[in-house]
Amino acid sequence: MQDLMKFAPYLLMFVVLYFFMIRPQQKRAKNEKEFESGLKVGDKIITKSGFHGKIVDLAETSAIIETMSGKLKIERSAISMEMSAALKKA
Repeated sequence: MQDLMKFAPYLLMFVVLYFFMIRPQQKRAKNEKEFESGLKVGDKIITKSGFHGKIVDLAETSAIIETMSGKLKIERSAISMEMSAALKKA
């Protein structure tokens, strides 16, 4: 019993870290992956670096977007889920 009480604070610390740091990060990664797979031609998006554009072509890991200055090839992971969602609401 005494040995178990020595490890209780470490166990409690791990549980708190899991529920406040690890689990939300995993949930966010899952949502971003679903967002990336749900993209389709014609969607208006904003990249994480701030480029605004419309998807013209999609590949497995990349997308070609049309901006005011021309076409750009970007990685799907460079598309911001939050900013693109805000753009759709506006």
